[in-house]
Amino acid sequence: MKADLFDQRRLLELQAVDTTLTQLAQRRRKLDADPAFATATQRFRALGDKAANLTGDIADLDRDIDRVEREVDLVKNRAASDRDRMAAGASAKELEGLQSELESLARRQASLEDDEIELMERREAVDAELAEARRQLGEAETVLADAQADRGRLLGEIESETADATSSRQALTVNIPDRLVELYERIHAKQPIAAAELVGRRCGSCRIEKSPADMIPIKAAPIDEVLRCEECGCVLIRTELPGSRPATLASEDELKKYQ
Repeated sequence: MKADLFDQRRLLELQAVDTTLTQLAQRRRKLDADPAFATATQRFRALGDKAANLTGDIADLDRDIDRVEREVDLVKNRAASDRDRMAAGASAKELEGLQSELESLARRQASLEDDEIELMERREAVDAELAEARRQLGEAETVLADAQADRGRLLGEIESETADATSSRQALTVNIPDRLVELYERIHAKQPIAAAELVGRRCGSCRIEKSPADMIPIKAAPIDEVLRCEECGCVLIRTELPGSRPATLASEDELKKYQ
């Protein structure tokens, strides 16, 4: 394949942009897998679940306490009714029965009141645990918010740089012959570096140095000949003119002398 040397050299610019896009994609994947962000998210969710569970426990305890208090009131009302009947002048047999029931009610009331005290103590402990969980949840929320802000800022930078690089890539491909772009894209689909500079005798992609014998056909090739590295297959770009200064310092008119 033949291609103007300037067009070949534009492949190096295209490769630089693609390398940047690859690095940006790696940064994005690393950001998505950031353990600090994942840890902050997991801790916030775990503490939120804990606070929700403790809130549910307190609601259950409040229902139990309310139930016990109603039972205590029923027992007290029953005892008051029995005492009223005794005061009204019940028979001896009735008095004996009422007295026995009052003793039973007293034991039931004492048992219920013990249960109520136990439930209230449990509620107090759970309430304290909930307060601590909410305090930790507040701290975790702050940590997560900071992590989200940092992630958002970094993600914004990556997206902005990606957009700029994508725009630069589109502009470059428009100015490179289609057949050269197609060759580059075929190679780039298989490996990250599709075009590299020949520095001295070393390929800029695989870093393998060519032997003097390998350099003979390279040096003999026309300046517009598109060369491929035999080792890695990338497009090998010659940036130095034969017997002259580097192509990066040569003008287009100077380069045309070698075409």
